[in-house]
Amino acid sequence: MTMGMQALSGLGLVYIILIFCRCILKWGDGSCGTDKRPGIGIAQTTGSRQVQADVAQIWDSSAGLMAVIADGIGSANTGKVCAQVAADAILDRYEPYCELNDPIYFFRTSFLEASQRIQRTIGERRGGASTGAVFINRSHLYYAVAGDIRVAVMRGGEMIPLSKGQTLDVLAAQAYEDGKISRQDTLWSMEEKKVWSYLGQDGFHEIEVCEKPVLLKPEDKVLLMSKGIFEELSWREIEDILIDTDDSQKSADCLIRAAEQKGNPQRDNGSVILIQRLEA
Repeated sequence: MTMGMQALSGLGLVYIILIFCRCILKWGDGSCGTDKRPGIGIAQTTGSRQVQADVAQIWDSSAGLMAVIADGIGSANTGKVCAQVAADAILDRYEPYCELNDPIYFFRTSFLEASQRIQRTIGERRGGASTGAVFINRSHLYYAVAGDIRVAVMRGGEMIPLSKGQTLDVLAAQAYEDGKISRQDTLWSMEEKKVWSYLGQDGFHEIEVCEKPVLLKPEDKVLLMSKGIFEELSWREIEDILIDTDDSQKSADCLIRAAEQKGNPQRDNGSVILIQRLEA
């Protein structure tokens, strides 16, 4: 067996161990899982890829609900392992909390820890994970994003985007607003969707966070999704699907089917977590 094959086999074993440990934790704590609270839907598609390198998980406890989507970056099993490590690191850190008083500090420290765990796990291999997390405590929502994950709220039949993502086009738009680059340079950069910050990246240090909590209203729907969804479906298409049904799992499944029906031969992995605030 070549050194390359040994490395890939080693990563596969790491991934299996990570999944096994997470399953034990889920089994041991009934607070985890979409069947424990109504109004939650999780669905995924591999798109046109050979490997599902997205991870979508939640943890529901007395502190609130934490939802995480990690979109792995890297060849073969590397991206898959990176995504699982990222999700596990954030949820492992969250599990002991009975109350989370400073979500922004939690996001900054847990995302940094996740990035460091990825680097330790994959060593010299190239990889990482775009990661988004949403924390909902009663009527307030907080979010954090590293890389290209989208967070939005559906309210009154209208999608309200919350996160921008950490891609070069977003960076260019911000630089233009700050007066650092010209309008022409900004226009040239708007087609560049390359991620400039992600977990596992050398020198990683910056995440996108909401500095102030979002006050949720009854019947609001919170959406967390990866590229295989938001690159295939327009906001209008997403709105139409979410308006059609109040069942979160059915809505999540419909989003996946709609993305798959686009028939794009370059479809990326897609994941969606849908959370409906039912209580007043």
